[in-house]
Amino acid sequence: MHYRRADVAGGTYFFTANLAERRSDTLVRHIGELRAAIKTVKEKHPFSILAMVVLPEHLHAIWRLSPGDADYPLRWSLIKSGFSRRLAKGERVSASRQAKRERGIWQRRYWEHQIRDDIDLARHVDYIHYNPVKHGLVMRPVDWPHSTLHSYVERGIVTADWGGRMDDKLDGYGEL
Repeated sequence: MHYRRADVAGGTYFFTANLAERRSDTLVRHIGELRAAIKTVKEKHPFSILAMVVLPEHLHAIWRLSPGDADYPLRWSLIKSGFSRRLAKGERVSASRQAKRERGIWQRRYWEHQIRDDIDLARHVDYIHYNPVKHGLVMRPVDWPHSTLHSYVERGIVTADWGGRMDDKLDGYGEL
């Protein structure tokens, strides 16, 4: 099946990728395997990660592709399959996935959005970094270990108290 997707060479994109089992903690339990899969793909098919957060059962990322390159579907396919191969088998696999020799770890699709401008980028970076608070995993964004927020703090882009505490927020960065 061919999906209609934005395909701007050298573009910047926001993604959400979900596990098939939405009550799982597989991504954080196997964070090392996910990092290894991403690193392997980045070595062969370079791209920049501008922001990312890994939650128990889904992740959000903003990538910038190299000039002349728009093939993020290949990268996602390789990341998902590379991560899946690093895990022991044992997940529930539907008949349709079995027929295609697929694992049952990831949802087949993912969400992508082409970043339009600097304001759109800033909003999506904030959304990514605030997401662990939105999901009730931590009270402050900086308390979540699997987030690029830490590199933003280290580089002085934001302070460690960015995003405040959950009980200080009313807007939830567009989600509440």
